[in-house]
Amino acid sequence: MRARLALLVAAVSVLTLIAFLVPLALLVRTVAEDRATVRATADAQSLVPVVGTADAATIRLTVEQLAAESGRPVSVFLPDGTVLGAQTPRTPAVALAARGQSLTGESAAGREVVIAVQGRADGTGVIRIAVPQHELTAGVTRAWLVLALLGVILVLIGLLVADRLARTLVRPISDLSAVSHRLANAELDARVTPAGPPELREVAGALNHLATRIQVLLVQEREQVADLSHQLRTPLTALRLEAESLRDPDDAARITAAADGLERAVTGLIRQARWRHAPAQPASSDAAAIVADRVAFWSVLAEDTGRAVTLDLTPGPLPVGVAADNLTAAVDALLGNVFAHTPDGTPFAVRLAREAGEAGEVVLTVADEGPGMPAGAIRRGASAAGSTGLGLDIARRAAQAAGGRLEVRAGPQGGAQVLLRLGPPTSPRDA
Repeated sequence: MRARLALLVAAVSVLTLIAFLVPLALLVRTVAEDRATVRATADAQSLVPVVGTADAATIRLTVEQLAAESGRPVSVFLPDGTVLGAQTPRTPAVALAARGQSLTGESAAGREVVIAVQGRADGTGVIRIAVPQHELTAGVTRAWLVLALLGVILVLIGLLVADRLARTLVRPISDLSAVSHRLANAELDARVTPAGPPELREVAGALNHLATRIQVLLVQEREQVADLSHQLRTPLTALRLEAESLRDPDDAARITAAADGLERAVTGLIRQARWRHAPAQPASSDAAAIVADRVAFWSVLAEDTGRAVTLDLTPGPLPVGVAADNLTAAVDALLGNVFAHTPDGTPFAVRLAREAGEAGEVVLTVADEGPGMPAGAIRRGASAAGSTGLGLDIARRAAQAAGGRLEVRAGPQGGAQVLLRLGPPTSPRDA
């Protein structure tokens, strides 16, 4: 923007200076020519009394003195054809002046001033003074250089002023852009100081108002989510009491463990909803322990529904850069999709391994032999099976938090294969 404003000012300044300096330069040249012509005419007029009354010797002496003083060729043409002073041929202007008409004409060497002297007894004499080209243009080149220098200085001053003015516009716009990027990066406390023209100050105020409004809406949303999550604790408590009343200790322990896990998830949801900032310490968890625990949990349901489970877990620990609660939710989402979107009896496989290479990613693969994953399943809120459509999105966000990604592809046995790639935890310095 600064460059375009400077270019605009430079173009306007150059055009304006051309409009003024070109006529002024032509006027300077004309004035110089007229000044030289006037001086030559005055010198010729000073010879008129001498040429009209004196003899040839006196005229010659006077002409030689004038030529020496002025530095211009001076010639006097007497009626009898005698030429005194500079020996020059008769020009058409001299012939015309011999008829009694004084004039100023152009010649090959510059300009000539011709004056007819009448009153001599023998006829009309003619005084001719040649003005050379260098005298006609004396001082013109220097004046043009001064005008050009003045034009350059004025353009530079205009560019400097334009740059200063552009800065007053660009700096507030840059501040607005920087605050907008900070807001986009979830720095909701970022504010811009209104500056610049009234229009930019109004935009800055509107951006600050928008940021404040976003904060208010997010606080309200967090409170609503926290309140909703808190309400879930009542049925969880009832479920735990029911589990404790079961006669079979194994069933009671299993249901109680499930209720405890669900309560931990709800508690994490409340805590996450109320937190305004991310934890100061980088997130980290042991993928091997979490995956083994969640597979053991879902294996009970797999046994009830007649599903064969193939488990291939690399011995831990396998640290990854995602919180344990988030990784647990992601693994539950992937395994839950197998049960939700495949018929009973469909086998599935779970594999956890660290990939070779500098990245050191840990890859969790969940593959089934079901009908396959519907198109667009990773898109948040999209589902073709009547679910909420948030499961794979939860896994995707967990992978992104760990610097990885989520991949969905066709499985080798014709079903779906989901790969959750998780990066290693970052050190505080890296974070």
